Amino acid sequence: MTKEMSRYRREAVSKGADNDDTRRLLAANQRMITELSRLVGPEADIANRHDWLETMMNHVPDCIYAKDANGRFLMANHATVVENGFSSMGEIVGKTDFDLHPPEDARKFYDVERRVMETGEPAFGIEERAVVDKGSERWLMTSKVPLRNKYGMTIGTVGVSRDITDRKRAERLLLGQARLLEMIAKSISLTDFFTELLSLIESHLSGVIGSVLLLSEDGTQLLTGAAPGLDKAHCEAIHGIEIGPKVGSCGTAAFCGEPVFVSDILIDPLWEDYADLVRPFGYRSCWSMPIRSYQGRVLGTFALYSPVAGVPTDEQRELISMAAHLAGIAIERQKSEERIHFMAHHDALTGLPNRVLFDERVVQALEKAARNNQWVALAFLDLDNFKLINDSLGHKAGDELLRVVARRMLSCVRKTDMVVRVGGDEFIILLTDLPAENGIIVPRLEEIRRTIAAPLTLAGRSLQVSCSMGVVAFPEHGSTPEEMLANADAAMYRAKEVGRNNLQIFNAEMAATAHEKLRRYEALREAIMREEFVLHFQPQMNLATGRIFATESLLRWQHPTLGIVPPGDFIPLAEETGLIVDIGDWVLNAACRQNKAWQDAGLPPIVISVNVSARQFREGDWVSRVALALQESGLEARYLELELTESLIMQDVQQAIATMHELEALGVQLAIDDFGTGYSSLSALKRFPVKRLKIDRSFVMDIPADEDDKAITSAIISLAQELGMQVIAEGVETEAQVAFLRDNGCNEIQGYFFSRPVPAGDIAQLILEQGSR
Repeated sequence: MTKEMSRYRREAVSKGADNDDTRRLLAANQRMITELSRLVGPEADIANRHDWLETMMNHVPDCIYAKDANGRFLMANHATVVENGFSSMGEIVGKTDFDLHPPEDARKFYDVERRVMETGEPAFGIEERAVVDKGSERWLMTSKVPLRNKYGMTIGTVGVSRDITDRKRAERLLLGQARLLEMIAKSISLTDFFTELLSLIESHLSGVIGSVLLLSEDGTQLLTGAAPGLDKAHCEAIHGIEIGPKVGSCGTAAFCGEPVFVSDILIDPLWEDYADLVRPFGYRSCWSMPIRSYQGRVLGTFALYSPVAGVPTDEQRELISMAAHLAGIAIERQKSEERIHFMAHHDALTGLPNRVLFDERVVQALEKAARNNQWVALAFLDLDNFKLINDSLGHKAGDELLRVVARRMLSCVRKTDMVVRVGGDEFIILLTDLPAENGIIVPRLEEIRRTIAAPLTLAGRSLQVSCSMGVVAFPEHGSTPEEMLANADAAMYRAKEVGRNNLQIFNAEMAATAHEKLRRYEALREAIMREEFVLHFQPQMNLATGRIFATESLLRWQHPTLGIVPPGDFIPLAEETGLIVDIGDWVLNAACRQNKAWQDAGLPPIVISVNVSARQFREGDWVSRVALALQESGLEARYLELELTESLIMQDVQQAIATMHELEALGVQLAIDDFGTGYSSLSALKRFPVKRLKIDRSFVMDIPADEDDKAITSAIISLAQELGMQVIAEGVETEAQVAFLRDNGCNEIQGYFFSRPVPAGDIAQLILEQGSR
């Protein structure tokens, strides 16, 4: 008997997972009771039976009890006795739950037990709040099984209740953390996030009140983030308090970047100057943890106040640390979103609103003006000669100039107005909420122009910068943002045409010009879609051999009603509007296909040259476009020459050289067109991977009469030879020009002396004719 009871006792006190433990414990108890009923007869000493039961059950920390069919306690271990407020089992035996608990709770227990007895099925893992109040919320997991006599008849129930408060608290904390992380992912406002965070911590730690303070942008003050449980007067008193080495718990923690746990506010030196702030509210201890960014920068503080003096327990420290970490993630997430939003709506260089934000605000401004019978003024301005400053003093100085101009404009406008950087050196000024009166707009904008023109020092040099400004007013000069921008742009270009450094107000003449420009733009855009372009070709001849070695591709617009339109009539508009990129792609592909067609027709291979615009060259995928044109046409790269202008290259020398090296790697030849008209330096020129210099026609046209042109042309030829480059003169029309060029070592020419630009078929004929000679 002793061995059997020892075995049952070991089974009863063993522990594992909650439900498995309960099942094993109940089974062990049931077997033990059944065995006792069998082994202990009527003649046995009842005291021995009680000893066995009490010894076994009182060593188990869980509540274990047996009830009869009417719900009366037959027996209960020490844990059950204490749980119900008694000191010995004799006090609880014979009582029911109705004697011990409120009727609604007792009824729930009774119903479960009746169901177990009636069905004979156990009820496992019932999670419920503890009925007995012990100062804080507690949770129990209860399981109940039928109690049977030796004949197998159900005579009551056996129950086990385990305290799972710690597990439930941990579960609740994990769920709370998950909910907080979800709030961060959904970009819930920081106020709502902090409120939820504080609610979680305060529900987990009874008697404490939480607070989140945020560090100001300049890093000197603490601002209230959330503290719903603190007295409002206290929150107002500490809002904006400067951090320092002796500024309570939070101010000191933010200053030092370390946790500050003050056990007694009223006597701690850190609170010496602030104890009177908290004395009326009964706060005694304050435990503060700095909130840090991922990089370790202090963002604010998380703190817990307690009405009881003391230091935080290990659990409280862990919760404070966890809360500060989550707060840091939330703050960083919001700051990242604010940075992304700012970058999406502002210019990175000047910090001014960009076109995206302008498009959003201008619609609202016009709608408001229409409702209130007000005016809105829109000025489009462009800095005069900015490119010269940028190129002569460098991009760094140019960037600083743009920042200075932006600051100066902002100093002249109200908060309700807008200064927008469109791109480059172009800006928009939007003046809103103006009375419908003449004579107000121009003086304000002239004041802005004068402010911009004030002297400044850049790269050690004193200078002034002026601007050209075009102005429109709503509703007189347009009713939509698009119309107003187009008209202001037209007025700005008019300001440039009449000498720059002035302001022009949009008028009817400009409207006609703008409409004509828009009409031409639409026609040009449709021409691209319909492929109304054709190429003519002007051959290039080697004077030594008299043969054609290359030809330049020259674009013509074959207009359906106007006929052939020369490039000078539409290329400037294409460059201004950006259509030149699509047109340039068409020229590149058409030229490559034509040269391959000549070769496939059996003509001797020649080089075909294509002019490249600055807009094309700046495209990020320009090199890959060239490679694709060669691949699709089947033309070898050595038979393609790209002509670049000096001004194009000098816009960004380093990037231009890098792009030229990529083109050189493809096998494409490079030439500098209109050489001598730009401003490339010799130090830069020797770094260019170019094969040929083209002498601009302006230096050739007056040879040999003009001595200056002769000297310049001779110098260019000599320079090219010294740099190991070939040199070709364009615009050659007379025998005298040919003779001068030949005598000075230039053996390649292009111009009317040899041939006008002609269609592709004529080039083929010229090549065939020279082959027969």
